[in-house]
Amino acid sequence: MSTAEHPPAESNPVGEHDWEAVQSSPEFVELRRRLRSFVFPMAGLFLVWYLLYVLLADYAHDFMATKVVGNINIGLIFGLLQFVSTFAITTLYVRHANKHLDPAAEKIRNELEGGHA
Repeated sequence: MSTAEHPPAESNPVGEHDWEAVQSSPEFVELRRRLRSFVFPMAGLFLVWYLLYVLLADYAHDFMATKVVGNINIGLIFGLLQFVSTFAITTLYVRHANKHLDPAAEKIRNELEGGHA
């Protein structure tokens, strides 16, 4: 059944909320600000780091081919560090979410569900 087939609600039954009001609430705005204050700078830093890697690989062949140990060169190390940085960002995000995002989201959810968690 599509939403167009539902008759208009006479009253606000339990479980239905004014989602626009929820999204504009100070708690939700703060939650969104906390998320964005982590995600945007971190995404920007990672993109700069990745672009640096690509530019060095394309324009600094001699530098990237510099051998460090045996056949391991700077280019290989930088490439592997892309994976390391991805895991580091994931770890930092999980810590940030556990400390700053999840408690605020849980509070909003509890308020919406009437204190039932």
